[in-house]
Amino acid sequence: MAGVFVDSLYDAVLDCLKVLPVLFLAYLLVSYLSHDHSHKFGKFLSKSRKTSVFYASFLGCVPQCGFSSVIADFYSRGKVSLGTLVAVFIATSDEAIPIMLTNKNSILYMLLLIAIKIVLALIWGFAIDGMVALVLRLRKNKKQKNISNEVLNEKSVLIEKSEKEICHDHEHEAEEHEAVEGRICHHSHEHHHICGHIHTDDCDEACGHEQSCCVNNVFLDAYYHTFEIVIYIFVATFVLNLLIGYAEFAGVNIIEKILTNSMYIQVLVAALVGLIPNCASSVLLVELYVAGSLAFPALVAGLTSCAGVGVIILWTKNRKKPLQNLGILLMQFLIGIASGMLLTLFF
Repeated sequence: MAGVFVDSLYDAVLDCLKVLPVLFLAYLLVSYLSHDHSHKFGKFLSKSRKTSVFYASFLGCVPQCGFSSVIADFYSRGKVSLGTLVAVFIATSDEAIPIMLTNKNSILYMLLLIAIKIVLALIWGFAIDGMVALVLRLRKNKKQKNISNEVLNEKSVLIEKSEKEICHDHEHEAEEHEAVEGRICHHSHEHHHICGHIHTDDCDEACGHEQSCCVNNVFLDAYYHTFEIVIYIFVATFVLNLLIGYAEFAGVNIIEKILTNSMYIQVLVAALVGLIPNCASSVLLVELYVAGSLAFPALVAGLTSCAGVGVIILWTKNRKKPLQNLGILLMQFLIGIASGMLLTLFF
């Protein structure tokens, strides 16, 4: 029993030392891209609403959850569409990419994972924006039709009036026409805000990081994130090694018994784990996959529903609309399940 503990501890430390250089280089790149104090990134997305889904699908693939956090903040401010938010959430793999890079046997599947997530992000992002635009168009047409009917009814009443009141009626009709146009303009203004976004002129942009790590020195920021993730990797690896070691000592592989009984159960459990708004969820999923206890479709399902700290930013910045946030979270979960189930046909 003591030997299992020592071996698990030794393997966990060794794994952390192996991933340390790759993690630091990856987070150095992320820190450089994320610390955009001139806010050029936010302005770029705000001016490119029609193509922002495309950019978000690729930016989400950058390791860590910095871009998902930034775009979640932009969404709460009404600067990007719902499709853009969902696209970056789907594309985000949090800490999965750096960890898979350290395992040479997983590099090919890592590239496949990135490609699948980009395709899913593009499909769902554009589809959601298309559905939202269709709903808004139908609502606008319905309102304009109701207003037109009101105008016709008002004109019918005016026509029936006597000739003695024609001059007065013309003047009255002009006033009513202006009122109708005011209502149309008002409805059109409401159309722009019907998406539920909070429109504000506030130019303050969040960098997407926690307050404690928002530093000007990108090297210190990369060091902070590397240290934090190495701790997560150590804990996850050590616990998994302990479970596997004690299970093998007892003659029963508990993890395999739980996860490999059914591929569909794997997909459901992994998608649920991915909803945890923390780096630990992606670390756990990848460690299980590398250990051979989690199938590739389940890994895709879990990492598709995973958006890391971006979920926390969404609930914090968009806290006045909890039902909207809950709907986005449910959508993310269902997309993860659907993606994983689809891949079971091929893996």
